[in-house]
Amino acid sequence: MFITLEGPEGSGKTTAVEAAVKALEAKGYEIVRTREPGGTPIAEQIRNVILDKANTKMDPRTEALLYAASRRQHLVEKVWPALKEGKIVICDRYLDSSLAYQGGARGLGVDNVLNINLFATENTWPDLTLLFDIKPEIGLQRIASNANREVNRLDLEKIEFHNKVRDTFLSLAKKYPDRYVIIDASMDRESVAKATLDAIMNRLCK
Repeated sequence: MFITLEGPEGSGKTTAVEAAVKALEAKGYEIVRTREPGGTPIAEQIRNVILDKANTKMDPRTEALLYAASRRQHLVEKVWPALKEGKIVICDRYLDSSLAYQGGARGLGVDNVLNINLFATENTWPDLTLLFDIKPEIGLQRIASNANREVNRLDLEKIEFHNKVRDTFLSLAKKYPDRYVIIDASMDRESVAKATLDAIMNRLCK
């Protein structure tokens, strides 16, 4: 099973899934946890270029293509092999992030960015996408208060950009209701972790 985690900046999805992974492993499931952009050496190198705060002149289409390139390498080296071995892959961000950030917030168009990524991924879709929904103001406040959290180029965008990201994610959830589960990321940590595990177990038991 291929599970992806999506959401605006500071939604807490990375923290929430840690407890879920421990619970799944305790039940005997083999979990491969990874992230995008990155997850493999080549893909991580591309990540460094994309998120470097110094790269303020990066063109939006360049950005979209770099994400797709990193995604392709990640699938080839890590995701597809793990899925063939029968493991559960849990990926922090995937194709939907490109649709929300570059397609929606950057204004490139969701369909245009989707076409780039369908080519890169050979139509590989997640079995389950967990959307950790939170108001951008709250998410950005969390980032500002967390000294250990990586601050990247996208974190520095204006609030209007982050509102567009959230709006696009919510529209994607309506478009793909069979694979999307929305989790209220404004809840306390324990409640978010429980909702995360429940959503995964419900899909595994189908």
